[in-house]
Parts: sequence; C-alpha cells; structure tokens
Amino acid sequence: MTGQDKDAWTGLQGPDFVARPAHRDWLLRQAGRLFDLFQPAALNPAGGFFALDAAGRPRPGQGAGGTVRHLHETTRMIHCFAAAHLLGLPGADRMVDHGMRFVWERHRDGRNGGYVWSVDDSGPIDATKQAYGHAFVLLAGASAKMVGHPDADRLIADVTEVIETRFWDEAAGATTEEYAPDWTPLGPYRGQNSNMHLTEALMAAFEATGEAGYLQKAGRIAALIINCHARAEGWRVAEHFHADWTIDRAYAGDPMFRPAGTTPGHALEWSRLLNQLWELSGRAHDWLPEAARALFLKTCAIGWDGERGGFYYTLDWEDRPDRADRYWWPCAEGIAAAAVLRQSQGDAEFETWYRRIWGFAAHHLIDPANGGWFPELGADLRPVEKVFSGKPDLYHAVQACLIPLVPATGSVIAGLAASAR
Repeated sequence: MTGQDKDAWTGLQGPDFVARPAHRDWLLRQAGRLFDLFQPAALNPAGGFFALDAAGRPRPGQGAGGTVRHLHETTRMIHCFAAAHLLGLPGADRMVDHGMRFVWERHRDGRNGGYVWSVDDSGPIDATKQAYGHAFVLLAGASAKMVGHPDADRLIADVTEVIETRFWDEAAGATTEEYAPDWTPLGPYRGQNSNMHLTEALMAAFEATGEAGYLQKAGRIAALIINCHARAEGWRVAEHFHADWTIDRAYAGDPMFRPAGTTPGHALEWSRLLNQLWELSGRAHDWLPEAARALFLKTCAIGWDGERGGFYYTLDWEDRPDRADRYWWPCAEGIAAAAVLRQSQGDAEFETWYRRIWGFAAHHLIDPANGGWFPELGADLRPVEKVFSGKPDLYHAVQACLIPLVPATGSVIAGLAASAR
C-alpha cells in the first residue's frame, strides 16, 4: 500500500467514534493530561501564568522584569480552566481566579482604557492595544461568567465598551486592528484572524448574557470574511486586507500571527464557528452550513498532505505549500470542526476526517513522555522549534478533546455547563 492508500483507510465501519464509550473516555483522559501538565506548573506566584518548556517546566524569565505574559495566553488559560472547572477538576477554580485578577489588575490600562498586549513583573512590555487580544478578553469574561466568577460581569462590560467604541467599524461590520497605548491608530492593516476570534468571543458572550447584539456582530463579521471574500476566492480564507477591506495578497508579516498566503487551520476553525453561528441563530441563513461544509472539504483537499499526513501551515495563492511544516493547532481545529459538522450535517466524510486527523495527532503530535502536544513538526514529521517553542497553551488541543463530547448547538463551555447542571 502507498502512503496515500494508508492515509485513506480509517476503518469507517461501526458507530461513530464519539458514540463509543471507550473513545469518549480516551478524549477525557487526553484533556486531563493537558490540564495536569499546566496545573499547577503554569501558575506564576507573581501573577498570571508561565509559559512551559518542552518538558512542561516554567520557562525562565526574559530580562530584569521577569517572565513576560501575553494577553492572549492569560485569557485563554482562563477559558480553558473554566472548562476544567465544569468538568469537576479540583484546583481549576484557583486557576480561573488567578487569571481573572491578572487581566484586570495588570493587563488592563486603567488610564487610557483597553488591555495591553504584554507585561512583566515591572509593568507593560508591549502596551499596544490589539483586536486579537481584546477578542480573548471577551472570551475569558464569557467563560468566567458561565462558571459564576464574581468579576465576570465587570470584565465583560468593560471590554465590550472598548470593542464597541475603539475597535468596531460599523460601516464594514468588522473590527479594526491595532492602536498605540493612547489609541492612536497603528497603520491601515485589517486582519481576519482577529475578526475570527472576535466572532468566537461574541458568540460566547451571547451564550453567557443572552444579549442579541453580540450575535448580530458575529453574523456581520462572518458575512464579510466568509460569505463575501472566502466564497469569491473558491472557499479560501484571505488573511490580510487593506483598510477598505480589499484583499492584500502581497502581505507577509509575523509568521506566528500574520503569515503570508492562506492558512488552512483558520479555514477549519471558521468552518466550526460558522456551524455554531448557524445553530445559535436558530438554523437561519442557509449560507452558513453551506459555507461550513465547503470550507472544511476544500481545506482538506488542498491543505492536507495525503502522503505523510498533517495540514501544511500555509499555502500560497496557487494552493502550493508555502510553510510546509505541520503545526499542532490546525489538526486540533480540524478535529473539532469534523466532530461538529458530523453532528450537525451528518455526512460520513466528516467522520472519516475526524478519525484521520486524530490518527495523525496521536502518532505525531501528542508527546507521550512529557505531556502536551509538540507545536511543530518538520518535513520528516519530527518535532522542531522554528516559530513556537516549548509546550503551547491549552486552548487548541484541549478544545479538540472536549468539543466532540458536547452538542454542536453551541460552544464547548455552554455544552459543558449544560451537562454539569
């Protein structure tokens, strides 16, 4: 058999994996190993959380001010440990409370408003205000509210006001991108990544508060990024835009957050979010399930290496691998999307992909010795550290483990909260 043949066989006979008690137990064990890796090792006594090295130990601080903490990492830890709390894992409440305090007291700019991108023990390192980070503040607030944290309403109200008055572009129906500490705009760049995560956070805020305005904004972003642009590009998700929301095909920025070309993992992530938006909207708007399906299948066709497995990190505009290394998070997003689409749309092809992607992750991405997932694999499928190092935060991997276990009608936090009642 060729590599392609081996990749194609998933043993589809029998019930879906998520219907099998042994698979559900396996998913919970994998999630538990991830939580065990980060608790308590990631808890920084000086506030916030440590990044972890490849062995799961706190990485040493950078410079005189100690460990640098980034806004998206702090807030995603809150979100993930809210999920752990709903699962009934002891100590998760402390992690949520620790993160909530640090966001409010250290990331929040009490003078100018908004939340700074990074801080150390001495104060801000990068005091810019970024839409990407603010999206995760809203997600953290919504998740904290779903577990009853007493400061959640305060955080949601504050960041919502900042998003609406500083970031939201009503004419476009999307968010602007980046500002100086005093809210001076920093260039004309517009990006889909921040808007995708704001869509996720807006839906979570709707679930937590019941306020329809959050869901309406999520729908407007999805219509612009996906129904307008991705549809016109044959279901390829454009990453970078000019200020007038025309696509900037030549843009090449930070390889971590703004890589050149298209990013298969983001198309997979969008496919799940579109399905969630469809469910939360009462299954209105037929374009949403159509787009979710088309994005997923197109991405698997052009972004998956059928010979060796795994999703390429980025493609050029001719669908050729640009950054051919395999990162952990596209596989995590593919797993979650396949599970959700199988539930909502029923096509057996999604089950095939669910098994295929998990098979690759189990063989190549999960670290059996130290826990966690390897962040990057080279062309030989061995771990490398080119863009990411150590063990990435929980967000993508733990959601891959938990999203298949909850109904596809909402977010992972809403699903776990419903099962905990």
